[in-house]
Amino acid sequence: MPPRTNRRRFLQQTAATLAGAAALGEVRAQADEPPAPIRLGIIGCGGIMGHHVKGLVGRREAVSLGWLCDVDPRQIDNLARLVTSDFQPRPPRTTARYEDVLDDPHIDACLIATPHHWHAPIALRAMQAGKDVYIEKPISHVYAEGPLLIAAARKYGRVVQQGSQMRSSPVTAKAAQLLQQGILGEIKVARAWTAETRTVARPLPDGTPPPGVDYDRWLGPAPVHAFNPHRFHGTWRMFRDYGNGEIGDDGIHDLDMAAWGLGVDTLPQQITARGGRMLLDGHASEYPDNMNVTYEYPDGRLLIYENYPFTPYGLHGFDNGNVFYGTEGYMVFSRRGAFSVYLGPKSQPGPTEGKELRGQTGYAEHMADFLNAVRHRTPPRASPEIAHRSCALVHLGEITLRTRGQLDFDPRAERFVDCDEANHLLTKEYRQPYGLPELV
Repeated sequence: MPPRTNRRRFLQQTAATLAGAAALGEVRAQADEPPAPIRLGIIGCGGIMGHHVKGLVGRREAVSLGWLCDVDPRQIDNLARLVTSDFQPRPPRTTARYEDVLDDPHIDACLIATPHHWHAPIALRAMQAGKDVYIEKPISHVYAEGPLLIAAARKYGRVVQQGSQMRSSPVTAKAAQLLQQGILGEIKVARAWTAETRTVARPLPDGTPPPGVDYDRWLGPAPVHAFNPHRFHGTWRMFRDYGNGEIGDDGIHDLDMAAWGLGVDTLPQQITARGGRMLLDGHASEYPDNMNVTYEYPDGRLLIYENYPFTPYGLHGFDNGNVFYGTEGYMVFSRRGAFSVYLGPKSQPGPTEGKELRGQTGYAEHMADFLNAVRHRTPPRASPEIAHRSCALVHLGEITLRTRGQLDFDPRAERFVDCDEANHLLTKEYRQPYGLPELV
């Protein structure tokens, strides 16, 4: 287990490092001559990667793009259009094989934004190849992958950053300053929610992959399944073979912030989970569309997660958010760039942030933090240790829901107590030859 961190010191460090961060300044060396660009390989060209590339286009002095990799050539083409001639004189090379990126000795780091089931297999091989890795959340598809990623980062001396952008957001920095001052007293409970209207995805018949798609490689370590439009771009998240449902797709952001606000540096010892189906009209997902999970930590603190698919109004005015409950007051916090503090038994209004930082979600600052860590070999804000503790909440909550509904967990042994069925779900079978590499 990692050494215990003093909560106040942790928040002071968070506030100090975030408040002083500048997206470009952090990635510049102190010498007179600008440092050589960090050479990046992009693996997974859909979805969130477009946001990252848009941000990188403005940093041509800091980075260069060596590769665009995706099993779907259409996604490569779409992303390539963002990389204009003004960014770098030569366009990135393209491939459907991530191995081509890892075999290139000129690549310093990889940005990985594939479906979840590919995160760990690619990231582990990238670290073995001497590359630093930025992995979109969650870094693990199943619990057992988290400790492997931690071990690999240590063994190979690599920088690993999870895409938990709120760790670097300006609103997080301001909230950290208040929390380290003790404005809420001792924080006993943290609440996280995802409350967004979701549309019903009705079942579709199987079909054939789009032209040019290497579908076997897209499946990778997952079991063989006939191509289905829902089991592909976007909606793959609904299936356990590839994703982690709502709690692991959007909820992981708010779970991570709940763990941050609570200041936990260990894993929970008891989990209670309930969930079901509110979207009753033939929803195709294998996951429940609503969940309520309570995590109790060894010192008695609680973390509560909720998600609801029917709310056009959110909770406390936010579709995604947190509440940190302390002995002297509470803070409503949202990754949309806002927070409000309420103090005392009458909930008197305290400090509020809701206009200046609205919409600043930390993407640019978080990528700058990763590049700075790569440049100077310093720990990133969403290290694999931090990421694993947050991703574990996804996996432990979902496993509890699938089994007994309430389970005891041993944080030191990282095993459920007296539940073989639950312990079996901490890992999974991998289809060869796409499984996990040995850490040699």
